[in-house]
Amino acid sequence: MGTEPAQSRTTLPSKYLPPVDFRDLPEPVPLRKVTGASVIILATAIGSGETVLWPYITSQIGFVFIWAAIVGFAIQFFLNMEIERYTLATGETALTGFTRLWKPWWWLFIIFALCQNFWPGWATGASTTASFVLGLQDAPIVPITIAALVAIGITLTLSPVVYQAVEKIQFVLVAIIMIIVIIAIPVGTTAEAWGALVTEGIGGATFPLGHPDLSIPLLLGALAFAGAGGANNLVQSNYIRDKGMGMGAHMPKIVSPITGHEEARPSLGYQFPIDDENMRRWRGWWRVANWEQFLTFFLVGVVSLVILSVLAYSTLPVGQVEQQDLEFLFLEGQTLQQTVAPWFGTAFWIAATIALFSTNLGILDYTSRLIADQFKVNALKDSRTWTESRIYVTTVWLMILVGSLILIAGVDQPFLLVVIASSIAGVQMFFYSGLLAWLNRKALPKELQVSGVRLAVLALSFVFFGFLSVMLVIDNLGGG
Repeated sequence: MGTEPAQSRTTLPSKYLPPVDFRDLPEPVPLRKVTGASVIILATAIGSGETVLWPYITSQIGFVFIWAAIVGFAIQFFLNMEIERYTLATGETALTGFTRLWKPWWWLFIIFALCQNFWPGWATGASTTASFVLGLQDAPIVPITIAALVAIGITLTLSPVVYQAVEKIQFVLVAIIMIIVIIAIPVGTTAEAWGALVTEGIGGATFPLGHPDLSIPLLLGALAFAGAGGANNLVQSNYIRDKGMGMGAHMPKIVSPITGHEEARPSLGYQFPIDDENMRRWRGWWRVANWEQFLTFFLVGVVSLVILSVLAYSTLPVGQVEQQDLEFLFLEGQTLQQTVAPWFGTAFWIAATIALFSTNLGILDYTSRLIADQFKVNALKDSRTWTESRIYVTTVWLMILVGSLILIAGVDQPFLLVVIASSIAGVQMFFYSGLLAWLNRKALPKELQVSGVRLAVLALSFVFFGFLSVMLVIDNLGGG
């Protein structure tokens, strides 16, 4: 098969980063071999929007806003696939692609990611729900949370290939959560709640701006965390790269500096010549990647969000929960103990603990992964000492240290921490919705560019999160 004319061998923008070489695209693999590339992002999603924010919103106003959760998940499916498009085609992360367009994007998104994720709200939440399980509501949450963060740090530091370890851990945690979620359908939900899902969610759908118990940061955060949200979506690039999908198969992996074999080179990518064989492989990879993302992230994520929201509606009369904290999870578990069985209320709290813990594991991993990749590509590419793996481990422990100091300083309310993180995530999504459209139109060959419905969804996401980001600014300027 001959290579197409020279114009189809266009290279990535190289004003701010070095030009790339050409290599053939590897052969696509069956879906079963890449299933799991989205399980880490799913685990992070389940522990934020699905377990905390959307059930809380449902406890306040019923299902009139649930349509936005489905829309949020759908938008994130398309966002994730555009993030994957660039990485499948080049092996580079989408954030590295943004940096090819304008140099400051790499450190701006690092600042965004840190502002979103320094707040250890999920680990604090996991400690809180674990105290419900043990009947120790007065347990010292801060030391328990710091111990959990240190345990995560040790796990990430000692794993020979970090992605493989995180994927295996998250597979187990998600499986446990989903078992309890599935059991909840017959034993914990009511026909009335499922009926209200249809009548309110479709017939009474609204956008509850101005509701006294639903702040702008909470609404923006819930929409961002209907799915993964913020910097988490961007790191889908890193996960499929470490899974060896598309041109990611040619890239180095993050390993433990202690137990793994490190590579010092930065993760600058490649392009493949546009010819018949490479385009056949591309179509295979694109099909497999879409199915993997749809089944693992979108389908399982939406189902779990809806079931957990219906469970909240079945358990807590709308408007009963007055405080914006994890009190509603405590009340929900208590009610399930009384109306279903003592064991099921406890199982519910165990699932919440696992979900929140898995989210904090994912957050420490993906934030450190994003930072390590970008520092190695942009600031330390010639260093033999600072490998991507060493930057990663250093960042993990720095985040644990800062998170612990935040807790010791007294900022230890898990619900508040989650809302802060999620609203910052929504602002990030406004920015990178536009950047993905720009990147995947400008940097890639015509045959690989985003177009049609997918380009329209990026535009919708840009407007959607842009509107909410402006509302967030206005809300803050207004003092409330």
